[in-house]
Amino acid sequence: MELFRKYFSIQQLEVLSKMQPNWGVDVLNVGHNIHPPNKNYPDTNHPNPYCFNAKEGRRLKEYQLVYISSGSGVFEAEKVGKVAVEPGSVFLLFPDVWHTYTPAMESGWEEYWVGFTGVYADYLMMQECFDPNNPLIHMGFNTEFLNIFTKLIAIMKAEEKTFVAMASCLTIQLLALVYASALLKEKPQNRKEHIINNIRYKIHDSDFDEISLEALATKHNVSYVWFRKAFKEVVGISPGQYLLNLKIEKACKLLQESEKAVVEIAFETGFISEVHFSKMFKKKMNITPSVFRKQFKKSAS
Repeated sequence: MELFRKYFSIQQLEVLSKMQPNWGVDVLNVGHNIHPPNKNYPDTNHPNPYCFNAKEGRRLKEYQLVYISSGSGVFEAEKVGKVAVEPGSVFLLFPDVWHTYTPAMESGWEEYWVGFTGVYADYLMMQECFDPNNPLIHMGFNTEFLNIFTKLIAIMKAEEKTFVAMASCLTIQLLALVYASALLKEKPQNRKEHIINNIRYKIHDSDFDEISLEALATKHNVSYVWFRKAFKEVVGISPGQYLLNLKIEKACKLLQESEKAVVEIAFETGFISEVHFSKMFKKKMNITPSVFRKQFKKSAS
């Protein structure tokens, strides 16, 4: 997924609020960034007042939800002290509460964030599990959570007619998933779950035509035999079937949302040929890609 940042000025928000409903949650900014190892944090691409000195910290006038999908580091806030940040961590930033955070120099990290305010946002953030004194929540690897963030970024990029209302709804969905995770008080991941969830994230974030499950196992210092067995224990299906399901899911989306030829979609989703793609698609969906597309267009018309 490509990197992205979007910040709205007060003037822009005032105009947008008159044009579209926001459901009580004003989305002020959203982004996705990969901060590489051995580089000072944060980078200078954040505008004032978002850019800050990691040692001095900052106070914001808004809420922010920050998700660290990979890498590690440290988070610190008022009445919290320093807390280790692991992959799958969410930290919540509250208005006028001092905080700072930084990735480990040797690992860097990948971060997603959304900043927001609003009447309904105030109500949601007053719920017991959203506590300024305990702002770090472990989400782990959550496909639904990442998919919603991906949709939110895509909507903010496009800025189509109803993007304000849609961004508001998606942010509420993100908070709902964090809320559920906090209520469940998810147990810390063991080493096996930690490795498998890191690899699952890499699978989701890769180009399907370039991915190698064996290489991913090697990169995480485990054998492919161990990885295949552990993956099935943690996820419930083999890594090969998991990857195939993701390919078919992406193919369905392309068949529905684009006019690309079936052969183009086959190669874009990592299949070796159109024949192989059609065979596997029919095996999973019980119809061919062409019929799937025709049925979707018929139902949408």
